[in-house]
Amino acid sequence: MRFDVRLSGSGGQGIIVMGIILAEAIGVYDGKYVAQTQSYGPEARGGSSKAEVVFSDEEIDYPEAIKLDLLLAMSQKSCDEYYEDLKPEGTLIVDSTFVTQFPVPEVFAIPFTRIAREKLGKEMAANIVALGAMGQLTNIVSRGALEKAVISRLPRGTEALNRDALRAGISAAKRVGKNHALSQRIVWENEDL
Repeated sequence: MRFDVRLSGSGGQGIIVMGIILAEAIGVYDGKYVAQTQSYGPEARGGSSKAEVVFSDEEIDYPEAIKLDLLLAMSQKSCDEYYEDLKPEGTLIVDSTFVTQFPVPEVFAIPFTRIAREKLGKEMAANIVALGAMGQLTNIVSRGALEKAVISRLPRGTEALNRDALRAGISAAKRVGKNHALSQRIVWENEDL
């Protein structure tokens, strides 16, 4: 079983860190074979950024994502640029704070950045909110492994914030997931965070 994930967005959104955390959670703590690659534009902030995580129960012969099982897009540009790499049955998760036009009929749209800003007071935690939601929606990584990887990778003193960010993402995903059977397009409609 090979599973290809691409995390994408703009420079400064913590996309590379997300990829490293996800790869560590799946590889070190959940015990699967994993490969992680990353690329970003020459601009430090605002340019394109992507991280790919490929994991399997068997050794991985090619480390880059081929056809995506999962695409997480934190910006409209990255969504537009990468959605064609998504398998027909693949999962698209977007940050609806910035992604407002959906290229496929089925999408999980959650305002990760807005949740981080309004619920946690730290917009920079949006990537961790997104990781929590992604883990809940897809079951590709265990919650315990994700939390261990977040705590081990991010700076000391931010443990409480990052645990809260993971929980906020999990909670948002649970709310959206309950509605999934009712509609092809799942968009966070509740203004209350």
